[in-house]
Amino acid sequence: MKDLKKIFQEAQDLQRLGKRTVLFVDEIHHLNKSQQDNFLPHVERGTLILIGATTENPSFEVISPLLSRCQVLVLHSLSDEDLARIIDSALSDAQRGLGAMGLSIDAEARDFLIRQSHGDARAALNALEIAAALARKDKIIDLQNAQEALQRKALRYDKAGEEHYNVISAFIKSMRGSDPDAAVYWMMRMLEAGEDPLFIARRMVIFAAEDVGNADPRALQLAVAAKDAVHFVGLPEGRIPLAQAATYLATAPKSNASYKAMLAAAKDVEEKGALPVPLDLRNAPTELMDKLGYGKGYKYAHDFPDHVADQEHLPKELEGNNYYFPSDSGEEKQIKQRMMQWDQKRKRPSD
Repeated sequence: MKDLKKIFQEAQDLQRLGKRTVLFVDEIHHLNKSQQDNFLPHVERGTLILIGATTENPSFEVISPLLSRCQVLVLHSLSDEDLARIIDSALSDAQRGLGAMGLSIDAEARDFLIRQSHGDARAALNALEIAAALARKDKIIDLQNAQEALQRKALRYDKAGEEHYNVISAFIKSMRGSDPDAAVYWMMRMLEAGEDPLFIARRMVIFAAEDVGNADPRALQLAVAAKDAVHFVGLPEGRIPLAQAATYLATAPKSNASYKAMLAAAKDVEEKGALPVPLDLRNAPTELMDKLGYGKGYKYAHDFPDHVADQEHLPKELEGNNYYFPSDSGEEKQIKQRMMQWDQKRKRPSD
């Protein structure tokens, strides 16, 4: 804070001379909230232009008054194309790069460095520098040089080609087939080949809802937690929560009843369009709406035994339609029994 106060004073002096000050604060989240308060008057008066960088979520780590006076710019990992340009520039630039060494790089080695850098230019340049030193005599950086630089082996896995889809398909089908050993194997094949761990995590979140569903409602929670965990800790430790989630999903009871219900409901929406909401399900916040019959005849579920009212909730054109048919797997079996009991109370036939 002593350094900052000195900067604030210098900025005020410069402002009187008609000059602006740009203050860049790296890792601004390390300043506590009372320390961050010191920026406010200077930002408000235009004494300085504040640029703060943080690896944390600013919503939680930067005070609201300061955040409201700033524009938040989210930085993302570099794309493969970005990294390719950086590697090529480093090899050709004799002044600031490795151009004086007269090296070239083959396509396999270049792709390998890009995959293993995970969008991080510093990681790519560090690995390139080591690979260049290894290839000094041959004047060409090959896959072996790149592997030695990163101490990683390249697996057959093209993130944009058929093998990418083959391996992710094998991973999903192994979990669907309740085979935890195969699921972990295919997961590690992807990770060792440089796949984005968050891509794998996203596929497991989808799988938890589509293939496990209400047979084990905890599956989705675990998959989302694994996604958050790998995002939080990164690799290589992020493999551990991914493995836990993959084995849990593979061994969980399976049901795609919710997924099928979604498809069936979507078909009716597409075929029948935007059907009007029944009047009894509408709220009546105004006197006119009340006179028009909004909410009339609505049965409040908590006024009935077991909190179940004999009331139709679908548009008239779809009355009696069923979309969700619970399976006999896992916890969904109990859901099925509850729904049958509700149908009896509502005097409806159970499918």
